Amino acid sequence: MSDSKDLLMVYCTCPDHDAAINMANGIIDTGLAACVNIVPGLTSIYRWQGERQQGTEELLLIKTTVGVYSALEKHISESHPYELPEIIAVPIKVGLPKYLAWVSESCALAPRLDT
Repeated sequence: MSDSKDLLMVYCTCPDHDAAINMANGIIDTGLAACVNIVPGLTSIYRWQGERQQGTEELLLIKTTVGVYSALEKHISESHPYELPEIIAVPIKVGLPKYLAWVSESCALAPRLDT
């Protein structure tokens, strides 16, 4: 099995399809992820500034590496239309070895931030 300890799945919601496409294109164009899937049609219910909110969103599923994460987080924070974007990273424990290797190779030359 391929070593997946340095791989992450990052979740990020967007307010609409245009924002999701723009975010995904920016992430891929800068080499900060191997792949971004866009999942449309989410209904989100959440508390914001003391009030319960409900709306539709689209979810980005971003496959990247631990080494690129800080630069990805910075990119999302600076280009996202939300004041406080959802950015949640979870480790990828296992997966198809060739796919995991492709994710690692795809992100190998991505810009990194000193942490």
